[in-house]
Amino acid sequence: MLQIPMWKRVLIWATCALALFFAMPNLFYDRVEQHNDAVAMIEAGQGNAALEEARSGWPGFLPSFLVNLGLDLRGGAHLLAEVRVADVYADRIDGMWPAVRDRLRDERDTVGAVRRMPSDDPGELRVRINNTAALEQAAGFVRDLAQPTQSMTGFSQARDLEVRVEGEDIVVTLSEAERLATDERTMRLSLEIIRRRVDEAGTREPTIQRQGADRILIQVPGIGSAEELKELIGTTARLTFHPVVNVTSNPDEVPGPRQVIYPSIDEPGTYYILEQTPVVTGEQLVDAQPGMDQNNRPAVNFRFNPAGGRAFGIYTAENIGNPFAIVLDGEVISAPVIQSHIPGGSGIITGRFTVEETSQLAVLLRAGALPAEMDFLEERTVGPELGQDSIDAGRIAAIVAMVAVLVFMLASYGIFGVIANIALLLNLSMIFALLSLIGATLTLPGIAGIVLTIGMAVDATVLIFERIREEMRTAKGPARAIELGYDKALSAILDANITTFITAVILFAMGSGPVRGFAITLGLGILTSVFTALMVTRLMMVIYFERKRPKTLTI
Repeated sequence: MLQIPMWKRVLIWATCALALFFAMPNLFYDRVEQHNDAVAMIEAGQGNAALEEARSGWPGFLPSFLVNLGLDLRGGAHLLAEVRVADVYADRIDGMWPAVRDRLRDERDTVGAVRRMPSDDPGELRVRINNTAALEQAAGFVRDLAQPTQSMTGFSQARDLEVRVEGEDIVVTLSEAERLATDERTMRLSLEIIRRRVDEAGTREPTIQRQGADRILIQVPGIGSAEELKELIGTTARLTFHPVVNVTSNPDEVPGPRQVIYPSIDEPGTYYILEQTPVVTGEQLVDAQPGMDQNNRPAVNFRFNPAGGRAFGIYTAENIGNPFAIVLDGEVISAPVIQSHIPGGSGIITGRFTVEETSQLAVLLRAGALPAEMDFLEERTVGPELGQDSIDAGRIAAIVAMVAVLVFMLASYGIFGVIANIALLLNLSMIFALLSLIGATLTLPGIAGIVLTIGMAVDATVLIFERIREEMRTAKGPARAIELGYDKALSAILDANITTFITAVILFAMGSGPVRGFAITLGLGILTSVFTALMVTRLMMVIYFERKRPKTLTI
């Protein structure tokens, strides 16, 4: 029988209504975008009258999800940067000299005087001792400084240093395993710093991704030029260490004189009242690396330069048992309690960290500057006019395709063509609703995917209508013809759309950038078109039949 239960009817219409509800903000793109930007800045504590007015431009009870426009639609800047990862090797080895010197000085009676020798390779440390007879023994002392190599996933059995004797010199270099791990940390750190710098500019949906071993692709829609983006990336983060005065949940609490209030980056709703003058600043931080504490739990080791080390040592000696806050760009990223006096300019941050969390905290601690210089291999500025041209061309293509399909369906199937056209419009609203909800970025290939979906969306409907026509010739009656038409067309519809959906999945998995954008819109379009063809059109056909009770179908 040609019947659909009431609960299923309600579910279908509710899905269509929600699709229209969440797709609607894209019709008022500029107003909603200004509203979203104003809300973000007000929440960040930068409210003013202009921002309040922009926020009130869109009702707060309506959804504010938007389809983000890509670089080719909105204009912006494109950079391809190569990170000089080899520079990090030299910095790491250079930073090992004080530890090597102090270790060998402890054995001065055995090795004699210690001095550093010049080297043509910046990635190696050459040390010479007076007692050449004790070279192998001295090399063993230096090997004691080696630590297990830590990647982003955990520790390995390999050590981070290689120590060998060449002639009268002890040569210290990073091991191959440590170089690979350093490369990974350097690239991840660079990505994190660039992302923080770009996000601070208030831009929307930047594309920042690693390409190959040592390259980073940076695409930022809405920014003026590639030069502006390069200056933005080169900005130094503000890292400071402050005494903690109090902890509060009230962001409007007024701090005392010479005090500031900063939010916690990991604990929403928690705010720290700190002394305004920092104990030390990020300019005095030399290094921060993930490691292990005395109980073999993940921790973060950090090291200051001599001036910072003295200031930090004096402060920790006088404030044992008190917390101090590590502040990055006006947010508290950690507030550990001082357990003991920390002399020598180095210390350790412990807590309930995982290995990944210590790596991330080390990244944040060192986010004051990029870990290595970058060479910009490619830079390009896409003007907003070009992006607008792309939008206009895509809009024209979509309108032409839509009108052609609507006219064809109406001419071919009469009243049932109207049903197919309504389902097609609902299909488009579902695509934009889903793209808005998942925060997808729409590019020109994505528009091509939507245009293709418009043509494909009627395939299933045509199959159904043609099957109904064939069933009407057997004189089984309109109700039976409709039921058999949907049942017999189902297998062909599923076969055609499943194979196309598999293609979209492969494009998404194997492709990148615009190819993925095309795959996303194509895949979502297939899902929504199957739903509208099998569910929405059937429900409208049933409603039409229940009201008109036609003796035959003019299809």
